[in-house]
Amino acid sequence: MDRLAAEAEMMPRVDAIWRAPLFQHELARIAVFERGRRFCHHDLAHLLDVARLSWIRILEEGVSIPCDLVYAVALLHDIGRAEQYETGEPHDVAGERIATEILAALPGQACFNEDEQRRIRSAVRAHRSHAVQDPLARVIAWADKASRPCFACPAASDCNWSLEKRNLNVRI
Repeated sequence: MDRLAAEAEMMPRVDAIWRAPLFQHELARIAVFERGRRFCHHDLAHLLDVARLSWIRILEEGVSIPCDLVYAVALLHDIGRAEQYETGEPHDVAGERIATEILAALPGQACFNEDEQRRIRSAVRAHRSHAVQDPLARVIAWADKASRPCFACPAASDCNWSLEKRNLNVRI
C-alpha cells in the first residue's frame, strides 16, 4: 500500500473529531434547526461529500496536504451553523471558535499540532470565500459548492442562494 492510500485509510485524529462531545452536540443542534428544511442540509452526508471531493481535488492538483487535515476541515467547516441559526453570527466565524474548542479537547494521541490547528481554524474561517489563496481553504470552498446538486434540487424555488452561487452543472 502506498503512502497516500495508507494515510487515507487510517485517520484516528479525524475519528477523534467525530467522537468529540462538542462536535456531536453541535451537529445535533444543526439537525434540530434544519428539521423540515427541504434543501441543503448540513449533516454528516454533506460533510463527508465535502471531504471526499476535497481529497479528490487535492490528489488531482498534486497539492501536498495530509488527508486527515483535509477531512478535519471538511468535518468542521459548517460546525457553526447552529449558532448562525440561533444568533445570526456568521457560521464561519462561529465555526472557527467552535473548531478551536473541539481541537483543544482532543485526547493526546489525536491532537493536531499548533501549526495544523492554525491551518484548520483558518480554513474553517475562510471556506466561504472563493478568492482565498490558501490551498486547503480554497479546495474546501470549491467542494462545499460542488457537493450541492442545485441543478436538480426540487426546492430550488425556495433557495436563497443567487444563481451565481448555485452549482448548476453535473461536475466534480
